[in-house]
Amino acid sequence: MAARPAPAAPRSRRIDDEAPDDLWAMERSLRRRGFAAIAGADEAGRGACAGPLVAAACVLPAGRRGRVPGLADSKLLTPATRDEVYAEVLDRAVAWSVVAIPVGDLDARGMHVTNIEALRRAVRGMDVEPDYVLTDGFPVSGLSQPSLAVWKGDRVAACVAAASVLAKVSRDRMMLELHDRFPHYGFAEHKGYITDAHSAALDQHGPCPEHRMRFVNVARARAAHAARGVALSGGAGMHDDVREPDLGRAEVPALTTQH
Repeated sequence: MAARPAPAAPRSRRIDDEAPDDLWAMERSLRRRGFAAIAGADEAGRGACAGPLVAAACVLPAGRRGRVPGLADSKLLTPATRDEVYAEVLDRAVAWSVVAIPVGDLDARGMHVTNIEALRRAVRGMDVEPDYVLTDGFPVSGLSQPSLAVWKGDRVAACVAAASVLAKVSRDRMMLELHDRFPHYGFAEHKGYITDAHSAALDQHGPCPEHRMRFVNVARARAAHAARGVALSGGAGMHDDVREPDLGRAEVPALTTQH
């Protein structure tokens, strides 16, 4: 009986041997086409009815240095893991930038316009100009480099996932500070998103200066309190969507950080 041939020795795996659909595949493909510095851009807080909108951009290095441990879409990570990944991204990134848009600007200009502007500012705010930009979901006009809007980009592109972590952790920390100022809304728990607890607090206290007056639930709570003659929590000004924001409103200041 003929002897069966011995199985071939397994080939040692390198980073570039990962499956083609892994988190780093898109960046590898772009680098093979000559784009060295590839930025990802994403935002946090678009769906919240309170607090700032925060956008971030990030360029990760090629090779093993860019393989951030635990990196994933920020929404899939626990708060503790997000903080760890956030620290790793800051340590490893070639360049990064975080931009916060205060509530007054969101109310005055609308969410989509300010969202695109925030992503554009985040990309331009880095101290390294990228060769290519990947954005999560929305195309961003006005960039000087080629770009691509990627559906669920924070789950398929490492640089976008890194930007999502930077944006999410930065915004969560801002919401913890707002919780200290307005503790009865529970911002520390829901970060301004429309949970049952947040809705109940809005019904009870009315909106505070950090609520987005364009949101239907916030406008409804504001109108209900105005009809009852109840002062709004924190002395929030009353304004409609087409007027300039009340300059006396307390707001999270516009913030830009970069590296």
